[in-house]
Amino acid sequence: MSTPKNVAVSSARLEITQIKSTIGGKQNQRDTLRSLGLKHIGDSVVRTADAVTVGMINTVPHLVKVEEAK
Repeated sequence: MSTPKNVAVSSARLEITQIKSTIGGKQNQRDTLRSLGLKHIGDSVVRTADAVTVGMINTVPHLVKVEEAK
């Protein structure tokens, strides 16, 4: 999965990587990245594709890269 907008709720595990800075971004976007567990560019987390996670990814698609975890 390369385009975050195509993320759908499923039982898959997703690797979410921050690729852009939150400087100059909206407060809710900064808060969303922190909730995902991302603090710096290059940080990655692995999460299941539940409704909450998919909603957070779709809030900040321009700041993250989403791939299926191996």
